[in-house]
Amino acid sequence: MPVSKEILDEIALSQAEYDMIVDRLDREPNPVELGMFGALWSEHCGYKHSRPLLGMLPSRSDRTLSQAGAENAGAIDIGNGLAVVFKVESHNHPSAVEPLQGAATGVGGIVRDILAMGARPIALLNSLRFGTPDSAANRRLLKGVVDGIGWYGNCIGVPDVAGEIYFDDCYSQNPLVNAMCVGIARIEDLASAAADRTGDVLLLAGAGTGRDGIHGASGLASRTFEEEQELRPTVQVGNPFLEKSLIEACLEALATGKVRALQDLGAAGLTSAAVESAARGGRGIALDISQVHRRESGMTGYEVMLSESQERMLLAAAPEHVPAIREVFDKWDIPCHPVGAVTDQPYALVTDGAEPIASAPVSHLTDAPRYRLDGRPSAEATDRQRLRLRDVPMPADAGETLLRLLAAPNVASRQNVYRQYDHQVQTNTVIGPGSGDAAVLRVKGTQTAIAVAIDGNGRQCFLDPYRGAQMVVAEVTRNLSCVGAEPLALTDCLNFGNPERPEIYYQLEQCIRGMARACRALGVPIVSGNASLYNESQGTAIYPTPIVGGLGLLEDVQRRCDAGFSEAGLAVVLLGANRLTARASDLAGSEYLNTVHGMVRGRPRIDLALERRTQAFCRSLIAEGLALSAHDCSDGGLAVALAECCILGDGRIGGGGPVGFTASDEFMAGIPGRWDAALFGEAPSRILVTVEPETLDAVRSLAAESRVPAMALGITGGSSLNIGNLFDLRVTVIAEAWYLGLQSALE
Repeated sequence: MPVSKEILDEIALSQAEYDMIVDRLDREPNPVELGMFGALWSEHCGYKHSRPLLGMLPSRSDRTLSQAGAENAGAIDIGNGLAVVFKVESHNHPSAVEPLQGAATGVGGIVRDILAMGARPIALLNSLRFGTPDSAANRRLLKGVVDGIGWYGNCIGVPDVAGEIYFDDCYSQNPLVNAMCVGIARIEDLASAAADRTGDVLLLAGAGTGRDGIHGASGLASRTFEEEQELRPTVQVGNPFLEKSLIEACLEALATGKVRALQDLGAAGLTSAAVESAARGGRGIALDISQVHRRESGMTGYEVMLSESQERMLLAAAPEHVPAIREVFDKWDIPCHPVGAVTDQPYALVTDGAEPIASAPVSHLTDAPRYRLDGRPSAEATDRQRLRLRDVPMPADAGETLLRLLAAPNVASRQNVYRQYDHQVQTNTVIGPGSGDAAVLRVKGTQTAIAVAIDGNGRQCFLDPYRGAQMVVAEVTRNLSCVGAEPLALTDCLNFGNPERPEIYYQLEQCIRGMARACRALGVPIVSGNASLYNESQGTAIYPTPIVGGLGLLEDVQRRCDAGFSEAGLAVVLLGANRLTARASDLAGSEYLNTVHGMVRGRPRIDLALERRTQAFCRSLIAEGLALSAHDCSDGGLAVALAECCILGDGRIGGGGPVGFTASDEFMAGIPGRWDAALFGEAPSRILVTVEPETLDAVRSLAAESRVPAMALGITGGSSLNIGNLFDLRVTVIAEAWYLGLQSALE
């Protein structure tokens, strides 16, 4: 009997895709099989529109230990026999429906991806997007998401060390909740998800299976919100206390050397975990779902196979090792039951006791169709790139403009958010949120440290997806460089609207092309990631928002930099520019243009060769002890960066207090007539550093040798931020605007 359109819509399959399934099986699929195909062929699991493009991204370096996509996360050799494992994923659609649980289970899911690699999770980061905070609905979403992140992360004892939050109308019904997790393991202890040994037993460990999360991957994360429907059953429910025990039990079981494969149950639940593990190992599976422990009675085979209940892991082990592994889980009071076996026939066979309920080749299930579409920019996209300075009115007062920007929700301090997260648990955090451009975590037992950061800029990608994506990659690596870390690798989460629309597919393709170019120019691979498409409602898409997480390495943890001015009497140097410019491209997509003039226009530009030289030179100054602070110029431009350096004082919130700044005559003489573009433009590749005055000439000479433009701006000290005849504002005044801006907006 032909399947109905309603059923296909529920699992996000087209009629053509259903016909393809029938052709592959040479018969009609039964309901359980159709549900499995729907989940594994969903955009969330099958990457139908993004996979053909992702091959453009570089994914290997001499430090990579896993091929992107081959395992649950990327693994990087950081020396001393250690690997860092990291990945970012989205939980956008669930968070739109149920913000607290959506965000919380997003954290739980990314933690288990890291755990599945055999690594202990040591840090969390997040990248969030919401509609403007003048809406009660948007404030409710923000509160729920922040509560969920804090609740889950604090309960499992993994510090939340860095992140970002941005607001724009385009995210009002489509918030973005991207969670990143970082773990560490000895290289020889890294685990695989590949179930490649025939006869191995499959063990399901963790929470009981319930009805939550069914159709989460297919029905919720792989279609747009075009109509009213009851979606809460598709949102998972988290239990962080169980997850904490599950982490310890899995790591202890792995330490026995008797676990052959480990895979978390995330999107598509048992279906995805078992089938993808078998596919990675080139084998098949036989599952008996009557052995699956459940927390609800009367569940059908369909519900068991598609449930996305949280805090569950699938293990593969030789039959003789099963008792020892179960003993470990018993110790942690974690249920662990045999539910199947690895077979040499590449089929997924599912039974409910003696009753067969599904049978399909593993390759058919995992080989989702791939669509290479013809993307085209819209006429509006070309028009909004046109920007002339004469079309931007000059503000009357530079000081008032600065205060307005400092208080803007996209610039103001996020202190009242990150103070809800524990960022010191595990005692590895050296630089935490609010102190530096990236978080720094010591690697215990060594002199080294890692740095991690996460960034995105949807507005610039909206204006020019190709250049905007380059700027996102440059921003995250620049933030790593500003703390003294050499960027090693990246992870990404691609957040876009409906890719079946030509203008959205164009954005997706151009962003990936731009990221690929920047990665090659800056020498960093993308080793893991996630795509979240269909982020739109009622025909309105979010900005194209590729989020990039970065990992860097400091060979000496003592050679690091905070962002704030550390003391009075230091020379402030701008790296990456030897003069201030007033170009329309500097204002493209800027916070100034948006906040002051209500415009999102222009076309950004970046010189990647200059970017690479500037970052390398900044790192060398920090490594040699010449740079005493470093902070990049980004949102709000140079004036906002100077203000933040003053406010942060000695680099520690609540530390030695703010440190002022006085501009030099040279700096003032170089400010062009369009001081708004010069002070508030967001030209990339610029870093503010402080050096001892007696080393200033040497630093300038070294910069010239490195072909890095540099200019001295002035001296730290005093109680105000003094930019000559433009403004002289007390640091306490700018600090009040910056610290209270977001809080005021949310009230």
